[in-house]
Amino acid sequence: MSVTPLLLSAPTGLHYAPEAILEELGIPVVRTWLRDTWGAWSREHRSVVIASGLNSVQERCVLAHELEHVLADDGDCSDRLAAVRQERRADWEAARKLIAISDLAEVAQWATDFHTAAAELRVTERLLEVRLNDLRGEGWPWRRPGGSRIAG
Repeated sequence: MSVTPLLLSAPTGLHYAPEAILEELGIPVVRTWLRDTWGAWSREHRSVVIASGLNSVQERCVLAHELEHVLADDGDCSDRLAAVRQERRADWEAARKLIAISDLAEVAQWATDFHTAAAELRVTERLLEVRLNDLRGEGWPWRRPGGSRIAG
């Protein structure tokens, strides 16, 4: 199955459903205890593993991030710099699909703080920050001073 028609017809923003896309691609999602991460893509096993116990917003964001690794066919990366680049790309692409500009603009009309905006957009504060930094943050009322402090 070609991924392109599936992605072109997939809604973005509040209606973006990464788990449904993974299902259509035949990629199983395994929920289990994880020590120091919320999720991982295993190219070798053709599956996504996510931490059990995540709330629905966290799970949606992790699945969107891991879906980007699937779409890029990322593998285990022993080169630290390449791994950081893969992680940043997955974050940027996931944030772009999870947070439509129209949804962001609508929430910006009334949300008074970062936490409320993230909750309304059904994303983690971290991915909202990634999206705002991607848009350079100009004019968004809750942009944190100093920008993002994430490494990947």
